[in-house]
Amino acid sequence: MSEATLTNLLEYLYGTLTPSNQLWLAEHLIANAKGEEVPVKPYTMDELNAMLDAAEADIEAGRTSSHEDVMREWDEEIARMEREEHEMAKAV
Repeated sequence: MSEATLTNLLEYLYGTLTPSNQLWLAEHLIANAKGEEVPVKPYTMDELNAMLDAAEADIEAGRTSSHEDVMREWDEEIARMEREEHEMAKAV
C-alpha cells in the first residue's frame, strides 16, 4: 500500500475513532505485526445493552445512513485514493 493511501487511512481513522478506539487498534496492530496474539476482552451484558440502547437512540433520532449511501461514499473514497495513488506514482 502506498504512503499516500496509508496517510489517507490514518486521517480517516483519526476523524472516526475515539482515543480509546485508537489505543485499542494500535495495540492490536502492534501485536499482529510482532506475530503476537492479543486476547480479546469479552463485552459484559451491561456494555452490550448500552451499545444497543445507543444504536436504538440513533435510529430514533434519524442518525443513520442507508446502505446505498454508505456504499456510494465508500466507492467515492476508493476512487479518490486511487487517483491520489496514481498521481503520486506519476510524480515519482
